[in-house]
Amino acid sequence: MTAETASRRPPTEPFAANEPARRGGSIMLVLLVAAGIVGVAIALMTIGRAQAQPYILGVLALLAMVGLFNLFAFAAGIVRFTDRASDDPVMGRIADQAHDGLAVTDPKGHVVYSNAAYLALTGAASRQDVRPVERVFIGNPDVSEAVFRLLKAAREGKRQQEEVRIAGSDGAQGRWLRMRVRPLGQSKREAKYAVWSIADITRDRERQEDVFRELQHAIEYLDHAPCGFFSVNPAGDVIYVNATLANWLDYDLAEIGSGGLKLSDIVSGDGASLLTSIVAVPGEVKTEVFDIDLRMRGGKTMPVRLYHKLAFGANGSPGSSRTLVISRARDEHSDPERAAEVRFMRFFDHTPMAIATVDRGGAVVRANARFAKLAQNLSPDGAANKSIFRTVNARDRGLLIAAINQAAEGQGDIAPVEAMLDGAKERWGQFFVTAVEEDERDTEAAIVYLLETTERRTLENQINQSQKMDMVGQLAGGIAHDFNNVLSAIMMANDFLLNAHKPTDPSFQDIMQIKQNATRAATLVRQLLAFSRRQTLRPQVLDLGDALSDLTMLLRRLIGEKVKLDLVHGRDLWPVKVDVSQFEQVVVNLAVNARDAMPDGGKLTVKTANVTADESAQLSYKGLPAADYVRIDISDTGTGIPAEIVDKIFEPFFSTKEVGKGTGLGLSTVYGIVKQTGGFVYVDSTPGEGTTFRIFLPRHRPELEAQPEAQATNGAAKEGAAEPPKPRPDLTGQGTILLVEDEDGLRSLNARGLRSRGYSVIEASNGIEAMEALDEKDGAVDLVVSDVVMPEMDGPTLLREMRKRNPNLKIIFVSGYAEEAFDKSLPENEQFAFLPKPFALSALVEKVKETMTAT
Repeated sequence: MTAETASRRPPTEPFAANEPARRGGSIMLVLLVAAGIVGVAIALMTIGRAQAQPYILGVLALLAMVGLFNLFAFAAGIVRFTDRASDDPVMGRIADQAHDGLAVTDPKGHVVYSNAAYLALTGAASRQDVRPVERVFIGNPDVSEAVFRLLKAAREGKRQQEEVRIAGSDGAQGRWLRMRVRPLGQSKREAKYAVWSIADITRDRERQEDVFRELQHAIEYLDHAPCGFFSVNPAGDVIYVNATLANWLDYDLAEIGSGGLKLSDIVSGDGASLLTSIVAVPGEVKTEVFDIDLRMRGGKTMPVRLYHKLAFGANGSPGSSRTLVISRARDEHSDPERAAEVRFMRFFDHTPMAIATVDRGGAVVRANARFAKLAQNLSPDGAANKSIFRTVNARDRGLLIAAINQAAEGQGDIAPVEAMLDGAKERWGQFFVTAVEEDERDTEAAIVYLLETTERRTLENQINQSQKMDMVGQLAGGIAHDFNNVLSAIMMANDFLLNAHKPTDPSFQDIMQIKQNATRAATLVRQLLAFSRRQTLRPQVLDLGDALSDLTMLLRRLIGEKVKLDLVHGRDLWPVKVDVSQFEQVVVNLAVNARDAMPDGGKLTVKTANVTADESAQLSYKGLPAADYVRIDISDTGTGIPAEIVDKIFEPFFSTKEVGKGTGLGLSTVYGIVKQTGGFVYVDSTPGEGTTFRIFLPRHRPELEAQPEAQATNGAAKEGAAEPPKPRPDLTGQGTILLVEDEDGLRSLNARGLRSRGYSVIEASNGIEAMEALDEKDGAVDLVVSDVVMPEMDGPTLLREMRKRNPNLKIIFVSGYAEEAFDKSLPENEQFAFLPKPFALSALVEKVKETMTAT
């Protein structure tokens, strides 16, 4: 360590203001002092201890005084100890010789250090002229705001940088300065000192301005080039368009520069798919040539040729494209050959069929825009753009391979290939393969035309399913009609036997067994009629929430204790118009099916909600028109329905249950009742997870309701065959009844039953015989009981002919079909009664007496 004292520096050297100058130390002086002290000690030792003691005390007192003086001098700052490294000529002068001006200010803003560059930049000639930054540039309005921000940062101990331009004096050129400020150190004391730096960056700014001017010139040249340029980022956004292309497309260049324009906005048709179909090769740059049409602002198109350059990163991700656009519109007038090429390319890319040329291995050599778009939809990874075989599902891939092999051998008339396309969704396509000329087969083996047939197949399947259901419904309805006649005869004969036997007779129980089985058969017939939508309904306005609440106890008994029932009612449900008993049958059938699908228990959820017309239009259910509906969802957590049989579940007698555990009519009954009510039923099922049946019933609007329904005499009286007849105190009567029935056995039984109640009965096997009998009686008939479906003349025709002779003639129609099946064929406001088959004797005589006594 050495002691230094202050001394004045030459004014030409850098200096620290208000800092004492350093004094150089001497090792010789230290050695001399040490040698003197050692000499004195040796001399004192020679004169004896007693004589030397006063001298020793004097020397020690002298040394003590010197030490004490140095302590006071060090405390006063007169003497200080420094590291010898501070006198290193290299380290000590780095800051002094720096090109940037450096200055250090204390907490009061006084400059305590500055280098030579700071003097030169601030115009200071000596130590007395050194000023802080704010005083140097005071009064300069171009710099004052920047200096204020720097001072604020210095007071807060933060870093700040500003670049300012200093105007030159007396016509001299101005300068650009970069001023920085930062705290001296991290400690609390050092943070109060600020280090200022000033750098002259005039030359740097001049170089930047030169580069900017050159860039402006390049942009100006590019904007006014005779061809177009554009760039698109990987997201499909147009990030650059030159003025020439903007002018061609009739766009405002400033508008395009602000963003918001997509590649699909300026490319016509499926051309954008071509540009995005380039197969990625990591680390490579590809340039492709495309002949497509660009779309102008007004919708018109113009043919162009694109030189599309695209670079891929190391991971295969594409960067922004660089695309040169050459207009080919002028070729249509100047060069006939190029005009023909343009017309062909426009036809090639705008055809609605995907076209590609392939080699023997199926690799795509060339393709049009429609093929590129289809390939991207099928495989986003671009595999379908490489090989046409990747567009086909593996199941049908062999068919396309065989067709291309035939084309490669030069065969003609290759049969079209119908195959399932690859991808997440089920899609279908039809491939037409043709051979190319023999001299081109080295590179291209075949031309493949692909037409997607998904919508056509879906529509065909829907039509086939609808026709099949209609045919099955007609068959079921016909069987039910004929079977009703048989059941009516059995039930009528059974009633005669019951009337002739007392309960105590041995055969009475056998007769009752016959009646029970006939009633059971009538129930099966009603289910067939429900599927064929020919059953008799008694619709009424109903609140589904209340109806389902009334069914809660019944449903809990049906599904058992293992299954949890959860009813979720929608708020403010709209009213619907349905047959209450038939709607209950729908819910019960679905609940029983759900129970059987959950043998180990589960959860059955019945949920209701309103569906507006806008919401229904957004649903993906086929055949559901946009309208207001009330939806009922019946969901279970059972085994689900396999996909291969889900289209068959509504067919009659189709069942997955064991023999004897189901008739196969449960879901067909649901289908028929919902359809006859004017609603729709759909099923969503996932094997292993559960099934949901969604029923959409049309909203009932009272304001749109037609005139109130007529009374019982015009068809409103519709007792079902399963309902027990209302007891009447007296079912006998008098009068002449014309009974028209083409089934001889049933007609004789009905006539016998009516005669047993006191009526006079005239029998006829068809409508013509009935007219002849009416003419013989001169119209003196009180009532006509007629079947609806008969040979030669049906019931509605018979009614019209009879009303011509007797307008007030009363008539009862009996049929196994619903009244609505023939009601539309009658004249408006015709009066008649209706009795559905099969019916018991008591129901017939009750309806006859009710009709004859009606006014």
